[in-house]
Amino acid sequence: MNVLIVEDEKALTNELEIFLSNSNYICDVCFNGASASEKIATNLYDFILIDLGLPDYDGLDLLKEAKKYNPEAACIILTARAEVNDRIKGLDLGADDYLPKPFSLLELQSRMQAIMRRKFGLKHSVVMLGNFVIDLTNRTISYNNTPIGTITKKEFDLVAYMLLHKNRTLTRSQLSEHIWGSVVNDDYDSNYIDAHIKNIRKKLNVYSSPDWLETVRGLGYRININH
Repeated sequence: MNVLIVEDEKALTNELEIFLSNSNYICDVCFNGASASEKIATNLYDFILIDLGLPDYDGLDLLKEAKKYNPEAACIILTARAEVNDRIKGLDLGADDYLPKPFSLLELQSRMQAIMRRKFGLKHSVVMLGNFVIDLTNRTISYNNTPIGTITKKEFDLVAYMLLHKNRTLTRSQLSEHIWGSVVNDDYDSNYIDAHIKNIRKKLNVYSSPDWLETVRGLGYRININH
């Protein structure tokens, strides 16, 4: 998942970047509104964290740009402003959540996970696919209560991202951009995406055939929860 952090307090920014990177997010960082505006207009993000008190920009104006150029991104306002009006304005402009400073990094992570579940129609962070259980919070895949410890971080990221987009075919470029932070070059090609999917299937097949993990010929992959 790609995250843009827009925050002028460098110590806080560094703390956020380290914490989210360790939680398997891919982070871009901007210390001012001008650079953030450029990134929002050219890149796609899953989350945009916006400080309202930027030195060169009104954070609410940046939020408007985010909703225009990154309409699918979830936006969370991070600010020391205590006024209720600022909170209301942000939410009215389409912010998905609001965290006043100082805040707990664990609370931020929890809210991000809740937003993703809400956005993609998942009532719970634990999803059953046949006898497989995927726990999005604890980042585990189990079969009949037996954890599958051979699944790597990137393999889990692929499964989790496809699960969030359940029943939707995702191209190799989409998977690459959101999991690795880069778009697949067709010449270098999609072999490493295919290799990861092959490895996932091989590891799950030890327990049972993951028929819900489907290849859509010529397009990409999907998790079919109605299988």
